Amino acid sequence: MKRIGQDIAERLDYEPGVFTVERHVRGKLACAHCQKLVQAPVPAHVIDKGIPTAGLLAQVLVAKFLDHLPLYRQERIFERAGMLIARSTLAQWVGECGAQLQPLVDALTNELLRHSVLHADETPVGVLKPGNKKTHKAYIWTYCTTSFNGTRAVVFNFAETRGGENVRGFLRQDGNGEQAWRGALVTDGFSGYKASFERGVTEAGCVAHARRKFHEPWAYHASKVGQQALRYFQVLFRIEEDIAAATVQERRRVRQCKSRRVAAALHKWLLAQRQLVADGSATAKAIDYSLNLWKALTRYIDDGDVPISNNWVEHQIRPIALGRSNWLFAGSLRAGQRAAAVMSLVHSAKINGHDPYAYLKDVLERLPTHPASRIEELLPHRWRPLAAVR
Repeated sequence: MKRIGQDIAERLDYEPGVFTVERHVRGKLACAHCQKLVQAPVPAHVIDKGIPTAGLLAQVLVAKFLDHLPLYRQERIFERAGMLIARSTLAQWVGECGAQLQPLVDALTNELLRHSVLHADETPVGVLKPGNKKTHKAYIWTYCTTSFNGTRAVVFNFAETRGGENVRGFLRQDGNGEQAWRGALVTDGFSGYKASFERGVTEAGCVAHARRKFHEPWAYHASKVGQQALRYFQVLFRIEEDIAAATVQERRRVRQCKSRRVAAALHKWLLAQRQLVADGSATAKAIDYSLNLWKALTRYIDDGDVPISNNWVEHQIRPIALGRSNWLFAGSLRAGQRAAAVMSLVHSAKINGHDPYAYLKDVLERLPTHPASRIEELLPHRWRPLAAVR
């Protein structure tokens, strides 16, 4: 038989998690004359004398904080792969990594506060009370740069309350000697931000929140007022879609020319409709929300750097809501703070287009010997793999 060609078929295969053991051999050398003993030092590791490699630690962190796999599930997955690692051990690894990564999160926070326009939002999570084993409501506060900003960064801050002191502390307005942040903060109108606005922060409202207030009476009660309001908002958002890729100057010019006229017509219409609807109704509440925050809601028209809504930060919070339904609660305040630190880096890596596992693995390998004065090199928006650096 003579071979006249060939057919090639390809099939996609997958091999579940496989554990390997790295063996590090450090030879001992002795001088025959002076009896001096020489041996290479133990390589620095993010967990001193720990057995997990940076790759295993990165896998545990990404699985927990990005793929929403609680540690008890990871324990079972690892057991099926032939390696029994107690969840208490996994929890210890997560906690130590969170502590070691905190300086990097502090540097990310400093970077975030260099920008003049930020988003802010908060979402509830459960935290275990010490002693009685019951949970109470805590909050993860989220701060991030806007979608217009070339620097993509998000920082999660875990706090026990929803009080405005958490915002003031993050923005360095608590008078501890650090320079207070000044800029435009895009929020949903929650009263906890009010004190920051009184201390020099510019309030920028979320038009999407105002729109949602009218969507409910239209969707559930067929409100004609709600329907007409939604049409006005639709025009405003369509203008934003058209200028999403424009320069700051062009965006401001179009907003001044088009959005201002639509907003003025909407404001006049809202004032007229408020005289016609009953107090206490859903429609009246929707109108009052927009009128009371009108200056903040239209702030974006005069500033091309300010976005029309807070939707960008809500996209960053959505993974927390998904994870919350899986891991249910944080084990303590400190555990919540360390979880927030890891989530800040994982999600910042993701929105910068990096593979979060590759990013964390590389950072955990380099962090023990990386100079503190150059910590910013490891921030997600500046990170380059070690191979690329060499």
